[in-house]
Amino acid sequence: MRKLVSTITAAAAFWALVLSGACSTKGGITTVDRFPEGKNSSYPSVGAPLVSQQLVKLPVGSIKPQGWIRRQMELSKDGLCGHLGELSSWLEKDNNAWLGNGGQWGWEEVPYWLRGYASLAYAFDDPEMLAETRLWIEAILASQREDGYFGPDLGLEKGLMRGKVRGTPDLWPNMVALWILQDYCEYTSDERIIPFMLKYFHYIDQFPAEQLYSSYWENTRAGDNLWSVLWLYSRTGEEWLVPLAGKIFSAMADWTAAPGLPNWHNVNIAESFRAPAEYYMFTRDSALLKATYDDFRLVRRAFGQVPGGMFGADENARLGYFDPRQGTETCALAEQMASDELLMLMTGDPLWAENCENVAFNTLPAAFMPDYRSLRYITSPNMTVSDEANHCPSIHNAGPFLAMNPFSSRCCQHNHGFAWPYYAQYLAFATPDDGAAVLMYNSCEARVKVAGGTEVVLREETHYPFEETVRFTVSVPSEVSFPLYLRIPSWCRGASVKVCGRSCGNIPSGKYARIEREWKDGDVVELTLPMELGHTLWQVNKNSVSLEYGPLTLSLEIGEDYREHDGRQAAMFDSHWQKDADPSAWPSWSITASTPWNYAIDLSDKVSMERRPWPSDDNPFTLEAVPLRFRSVGYRVPSWGLDRTGMTDVLPEEDAPRSDTPEEIALVPMGAARLRISAFPQK
Repeated sequence: MRKLVSTITAAAAFWALVLSGACSTKGGITTVDRFPEGKNSSYPSVGAPLVSQQLVKLPVGSIKPQGWIRRQMELSKDGLCGHLGELSSWLEKDNNAWLGNGGQWGWEEVPYWLRGYASLAYAFDDPEMLAETRLWIEAILASQREDGYFGPDLGLEKGLMRGKVRGTPDLWPNMVALWILQDYCEYTSDERIIPFMLKYFHYIDQFPAEQLYSSYWENTRAGDNLWSVLWLYSRTGEEWLVPLAGKIFSAMADWTAAPGLPNWHNVNIAESFRAPAEYYMFTRDSALLKATYDDFRLVRRAFGQVPGGMFGADENARLGYFDPRQGTETCALAEQMASDELLMLMTGDPLWAENCENVAFNTLPAAFMPDYRSLRYITSPNMTVSDEANHCPSIHNAGPFLAMNPFSSRCCQHNHGFAWPYYAQYLAFATPDDGAAVLMYNSCEARVKVAGGTEVVLREETHYPFEETVRFTVSVPSEVSFPLYLRIPSWCRGASVKVCGRSCGNIPSGKYARIEREWKDGDVVELTLPMELGHTLWQVNKNSVSLEYGPLTLSLEIGEDYREHDGRQAAMFDSHWQKDADPSAWPSWSITASTPWNYAIDLSDKVSMERRPWPSDDNPFTLEAVPLRFRSVGYRVPSWGLDRTGMTDVLPEEDAPRSDTPEEIALVPMGAARLRISAFPQK
């Protein structure tokens, strides 16, 4: 398994999340495993009698992305997420259940889309997008009934909205809407949000547990409500919220029963495996925290010894289907990253930062066309065909799930947009000891209140993960003392820190470097994370191997032939688009391989690296502009081709004949490859 998975242990000290004994390095820097217990004095956070948060999320708007992450978000803003209101019937303002002027368009689509759209608006402080966001949020706030329920009365329109179950409406879409309101509250300090949420949870609390979350989606995903209750408790201290959390947890699907899971839908797993850890925060029962780790390991062991941070579940994981040609929905990529981010806050375990980066760098970018104007439903680690054909049963289930299509697969079509802006919101944290921490590295400007409430600015400059150096400039209004924590990835050997030009020595991998000093305006911290070529062996998948460079997994560079088509012609049966939607402005694409791809590799062969200029448009996730390319040799496996459905076949058997003739092959970071082989047979 990939190195990050192997770092999980069952030691009691681990589950208790205690601060390890700190060891000193040259220059006064210490290394620690976790953050101290306590409660931050400047921001709402959870503390005694509940489990103390290890990290504190900064309010929405505190972090402004720069560099390549800003570019990905700009593309999303100018692309499908930012303009989906022009395409999707679910976002039409006439007869929209969420706007209270009709009943046709309701359920999850509006909150799914608005979560990403609003987050982009906050990141860019975009006036037009902020106005559109307020229109929808004002409608949500105005919809609250006297009994506390809000939103559409789901069950009025057969076939378009889910029905009422046991006397309660479908509560699933409201779970997403609450996250939107939480973000809006952080960004605007709107005083209406907390009373609104309290009233809604009083509504939830009036029902016995057996009447809550009885339909499929709400039952599976009620952990989203647990996070909202925890968020609300951190701001109000209302004691009745603690037993309410117990009621929610008892009413929802049981995610503590590994090696079984409540169901094997890939998005449900990515979203809901964190639920036991969320309830652990209320109970201090370490078995609950362990259950989340067990679920994380189980699905990857059973359905995904594959690169890219995810698992091979397609839409639903199936016994025997765990080859790297199996993929996950774009929805699941966004939800897995969100789970990783919340688990960072709760546990402080660097595992979750590492997995989030793994998904973000290696799998997520290639789920979209480079202009973010279309996306595909399922993306796989080994994928040499991306078309509108039905490849069932090779993947599950039946449909045109591999094409880049802005009109189809309505869940991912609406839900994809929050992946990047949420990632950007977690690029810096406050800590329980009134310091600051950085776990995932990317260019940004973060405003953080530290000791005594002093607001400091951390300016981070880097091309990471395409380079090894991360530079921080600290701006302070006056000299102030506080600790700054920096994560050292588990894959990194010989990491070093310089503070104001002075080397402070090497820092062990898998730890946090803790720099505590009296900071002056303009102080500079330079973190160097040496990257090396390495590999991971996937024993369950026929001893295939993936090549890595630091946090980047490498893919075979495959020639990509693009064919444009009208996505409406190949859209799923439940897709709905507006009558004036223009397919020429929003094209769909099929991608097929124009070069051979059926190569095995020999780990003893040399791999060389070439650095290329940084792309002028700040987008490193295309074959044309990717700043790192590698060269090695491959050996054809003649029996490995497409299967009877026209999809990339499973990996060849280990004794399948390999050519003895070496051929030069190029390798690129996996996130830049929309067609890819990233788990190779061995020679």
